[in-house]
Amino acid sequence: MDYIQPRPSSIVAALYTARDLGVDVAILHGPSGCSFKHARLLEEDGMRVLTTSLADNEFIFGGHDPLMRVLRHAEQEFAPHRMAVVGTCVSMIIGEDLQSAIHDAGVTTPAIAVDIHAGFRENIDGVLATLEPAAAAGWISADELERQRYLLAKANEVERLRGAASRAYIEPSRGDLKHVAAKRLIELAGSGARGVAVMNAKKETAYMFADELIALNDACPGAAITYIANLEDRGLPKVRTDAGRILAGMRERGVDPELIGALDEYGANGPAIGERIRDLNPDFALMVGVPHAIPPEYTEGIEVFSITNGPRQVEPLREMGHRHVMVEIDLHPKTLGVRDIVASEFGAVLRSMR
Repeated sequence: MDYIQPRPSSIVAALYTARDLGVDVAILHGPSGCSFKHARLLEEDGMRVLTTSLADNEFIFGGHDPLMRVLRHAEQEFAPHRMAVVGTCVSMIIGEDLQSAIHDAGVTTPAIAVDIHAGFRENIDGVLATLEPAAAAGWISADELERQRYLLAKANEVERLRGAASRAYIEPSRGDLKHVAAKRLIELAGSGARGVAVMNAKKETAYMFADELIALNDACPGAAITYIANLEDRGLPKVRTDAGRILAGMRERGVDPELIGALDEYGANGPAIGERIRDLNPDFALMVGVPHAIPPEYTEGIEVFSITNGPRQVEPLREMGHRHVMVEIDLHPKTLGVRDIVASEFGAVLRSMR
């Protein structure tokens, strides 16, 4: 037994990857309720998600014709630039040929078939199931596909070593009280202690995590703090666009961070950030996003304040020696569909203490 707690779905991972590739319309080939919550959230991010709404009779006789009808409707109604047909458990069980349906529908919009279902143990299978046909269609290069494979493997490794996948079950926690941690952070920054503030965030979650670095600068202007962020210009189309917007927003608000890594490199970025922290030799560190990617040997002897958006990540971070661990609840839904930095709860607390 690997897990007895819910884990991310490979179908949902496929949908998010389609979005990052610039897909305008994704069609879930399965029952209308499949991945309902995330489908609705992704519509907030500008990608229309349709469903073939397969019912029990189509579970037996197949859903080829309904899929063709939805493909034709999507092209006529929405005039998309790219489409993706994403499989589900039902389409897998009945052996549906998604690519054949795209061909038979006669649509002219570039479209890929993503053969996926929810039976994979790791959600990265959904990412790869989307990237591989995208590469075959010329949407990304062969080099980018291999880069993504490497990054996915490193992200998975971090989760298994020090993340929410590091044990069969982890009790969820809201972490420490934000006002208590904020008071201590401001006390350290105001005392002349040297600090580092690191954002190592996953994709669009950086729209909120960036606010926490800005808020620290707002609350402690002139403090001896080095700011670092994973906002280098690499990755899939949406990832690069988001990085550019967030970096511009940080600079406009008075923080010009050192850049280490890209938004999709959060899992592989830990050692590079760790070496920079070691060079700086700070007294304290604020680490937000995916702080557990930074191996604990780099933060020994440092008072660490870490912020995650995963309640199941609190216990592993404490075990890594992080003194103050906090959670930004419901961060991900608040960063879908946004085009500018989003206010964070911890940021609001910091600013209130100026």
